[in-house]
Order: sequence, then C-alpha cells, then structure tokens
Amino acid sequence: MRFERFGLAFDYPENWTIDIDDSSGDLAAVTVYSPDGGFWSVSGHAPGGDPKTLSLAVVEQMRSEYRDLDSEQAAESVAGQELSGFDLNFYCLDLTNTAQVRTLATRSAIYLLICQAEDRDWGRISHVFAAMTASFVTAVGMPDRRSAGRSPT
Repeated sequence: MRFERFGLAFDYPENWTIDIDDSSGDLAAVTVYSPDGGFWSVSGHAPGGDPKTLSLAVVEQMRSEYRDLDSEQAAESVAGQELSGFDLNFYCLDLTNTAQVRTLATRSAIYLLICQAEDRDWGRISHVFAAMTASFVTAVGMPDRRSAGRSPT
C-alpha cells in the first residue's frame, strides 16, 4: 500500500493499520501498526531546529517511562541520506523491546522516524521497518510532484 498525504509518502504492508494525527496543522504524524503490535511512525517538524535535540527528547521521554532504558547513538545511510538518532532497548511488561529513533533534516522539515517492536518480533519485522524508512526517504528526495507538468508563468 502507499500513503501520500500531508507531504508524507511511504509504502507499507497491506495488513498493517494507519493512525493519523494532523492536529498540528501543516505537519502531521502518521503511525503504522503491525498486526503483532510493533509500529513505525513518521512525523514532520518545523525546519531549522536541531535534529539531535528532537531525537534526545524522545530518548528522555522513553527514559522517564522505562528506567532501565539502554540507549546508543546510531547513524545510517538510507537512499543516499544520512539519518541519525538512537537505538533503544528496554523492558515493557517483562518483555524486551527494541526501538530505533532517527531524524532526517531537509529544507522543508525535520522528520522524526520511530519504530518499535518486542524483541521476539523484531527479527521478523525489522526489515519491514527498514523498507518503509527507505520508501519514505526516497520520496522525500524526489522533486515536488505538484509542480510537475506546470509551465512557468
């Protein structure tokens, strides 16, 4: 399936469900849930800020909820773009969980991407999270299709 709204575009599995929060106006947050409870989320934030500050805020929020949170800085290249953030591990309801927090800064927004799943599911769906992230990053790098086909005035 393909999601394309609010300037966000990405591919996701057909049997996953979508939740949209567009209450912040121009910039929305979209979360896609796997049938087993894992999720992948993307949100747009105003450009010009510090992406690391945004990802650190997520880590601190998680730390306030999960005292034994382990966090490690991470960076990866996806579709030619550098994403930075943190890898997280924690216990929730006696189950171990893994989460990834990444940011992507562009001229029009800072995007925050988060994915999380129980460790027993992580190995099975982490490649799906990676594919969703790659489809999003690829779409961000494409020219604005709304102006395609228009002649200059």
